[in-house]
Amino acid sequence: MKLALFDLDNTLIAGDSDFEWAQFLIEKKALDRELHEARNLEFYEQYKAGTLDIHEFLDFQLKPLSRHPRTQLESWRSEFLTKRIVPLIAPGTRRLIESHMLDGDLCVIITATNSFVTAPIAQVLGINNLIATEPELRNGEFTGKVVGTPCFREGKIERLETWLDQHNLTWLSFLQSWFYSDSLNDLPLLSKVTHPIAVDPDTVLRKHAEKNNWTIMSLR
Repeated sequence: MKLALFDLDNTLIAGDSDFEWAQFLIEKKALDRELHEARNLEFYEQYKAGTLDIHEFLDFQLKPLSRHPRTQLESWRSEFLTKRIVPLIAPGTRRLIESHMLDGDLCVIITATNSFVTAPIAQVLGINNLIATEPELRNGEFTGKVVGTPCFREGKIERLETWLDQHNLTWLSFLQSWFYSDSLNDLPLLSKVTHPIAVDPDTVLRKHAEKNNWTIMSLR
């Protein structure tokens, strides 16, 4: 068995689910447009530039979850998935996932976006294994805080190694491994796998991939 890892945002989907979720909540008037839209755009630009402070961003991203009942959040999430995410699934995504599944590979989505937002997206894509940033729950409701290490940059390696250990898969490790990503923020994990794949990459990742003879592909 081989390991096939997939970034989600701007890789399997042609957009960023973090950004889209905040914009969706603004449209629902769950967040104040004047206060949150400019900040959401600012964080997204920082992410693309590789300068994002993940803890500052998570404070912004997760606090709205604590302001509404779980039932209301889940209702919004269902609408969000149908209206905002499904149309963003890249044309080549399902074919790529199916090719790895047909080969018997262990397929895992590994994403910095929190699991509340991304778990149903993984289900729609047919991938049962998800490693994501985990929002804290207390008595079934979100606290607005994060649990453990955010699944971002070097944190993706830490979270992946922990996940493999928890599932008794440490033997699998990185011996035969693929990682598909669009972002310079994923260079730490891309540099660990045996088959790094730059998918519709940003400028920095494209240059790094060309310099190191990594495969470059498009799902769009």
